[in-house]
Amino acid sequence: MTLDAVRGTAIAPREEAAARYHAVRQRTLALCVPLAVEDHGVQPIVEASPPKWHLAHTTWFFETFLLKVFVPGYRSFHSDFEYLFNSYYDGIGEPFPRPERGRLSRPTLSEVLDYRAHVDAAMRELLGNADAEAADRITLGLHHEQQHQELLVTDIKANLGLNPLKPAYAQGGDGVRKGVAPALGFNEYAGGIGQIGARDGDGFVFDNECPRHRVWIDDFALGNRLVTNAEFAEFIVDGGYDEPSLWLSDGWRWRRDQGIEAPMYWRRVDGCWLEYRLDGERELVPNAPVTHVSHYEADAYARWAGVRLPTEAEWEFAAQDCPIVGNFADGDRAPHPRPADGNAMAQLFGDCWEWTSSAYVPYPGFKPLGGALGEYNGKFMSGQMVLRGGSCATPMGHVRPTYRNFFYPQDRWQFTGIRLARTS
Repeated sequence: MTLDAVRGTAIAPREEAAARYHAVRQRTLALCVPLAVEDHGVQPIVEASPPKWHLAHTTWFFETFLLKVFVPGYRSFHSDFEYLFNSYYDGIGEPFPRPERGRLSRPTLSEVLDYRAHVDAAMRELLGNADAEAADRITLGLHHEQQHQELLVTDIKANLGLNPLKPAYAQGGDGVRKGVAPALGFNEYAGGIGQIGARDGDGFVFDNECPRHRVWIDDFALGNRLVTNAEFAEFIVDGGYDEPSLWLSDGWRWRRDQGIEAPMYWRRVDGCWLEYRLDGERELVPNAPVTHVSHYEADAYARWAGVRLPTEAEWEFAAQDCPIVGNFADGDRAPHPRPADGNAMAQLFGDCWEWTSSAYVPYPGFKPLGGALGEYNGKFMSGQMVLRGGSCATPMGHVRPTYRNFFYPQDRWQFTGIRLARTS
């Protein structure tokens, strides 16, 4: 509630919309404050886009799907930006190739910031006169930008963490704690007919979270916390990366061809494991959740441990009545409290995105948004795996039990971790 509301003066909805728009857009800029100008154009791997590109693309979204549609006579900031900063919307036009985003020395960072200011000024006018359709698109655009705020953090980590100098981005690291992890246990759940997916009236959700539908779930048990660095190190010592029987066929080929021997950002020096975090390269924290592992690594670890990864239905079934507390990123990247009871379901939200064994496919009755916006989620429903829970880079309030993230099984530049499951 705002101060004016407390005083009894209701704020007009359009003022609330403008305030939210401003807050989200400013947070994106704030995430770039620790960067040097040179950092904004770096793309060390295909998956990680340069920060400058994120600043421009999130602006492109509002210009393309709102200003050009709802503002008569709107003049684009630059005619070529529609091509340069289109991510994957083929219905809009051919996008600039993703692997080449790091080659764009121009436009400069200063020009991209001018682009943001130009669009923000036009959006302020629209925010005061938006009809229901425009208001819905503005909401989608803000959630889209929050997704890119998370991508900014993970991509900045790749930009700096793959630099031989291992420079720090910010104090506080990845929100890693050095406390003792509770003993690993499994909470039992009775199966049967359950329901997953967003309910009507849940507030904003992405289209891929709908519709709510019935699923059959066998009796299962879910790990009460995430797998730790120390536990994953035991897998390495035991030769887990060298045992083909633990790996999916594609995973074994990927591991062999890429020379994968440890999670991303791990490095062994003088017999000790170091890990790059957002505050620089540090000694591995044993009780912190292992992160930056691929689905292939997570699946191999689960097999080595004699269990498996959960399905997304099992994960949501267990999480749907749990409080959303965790190590979320907010304005000051402060950690939030989580259950201390070793028997409670800990770390469900806000530490790592948790790999499931479920392929990313549409729910029964799924209907994508109309037009080019329907490409937002629907076109990726092939070849990727579902992750749940949110990470330490996820903006606060931007996760929920029904939220479905999705990545290719080899991806690991995101904060991706492991929760174990077993069939009861």
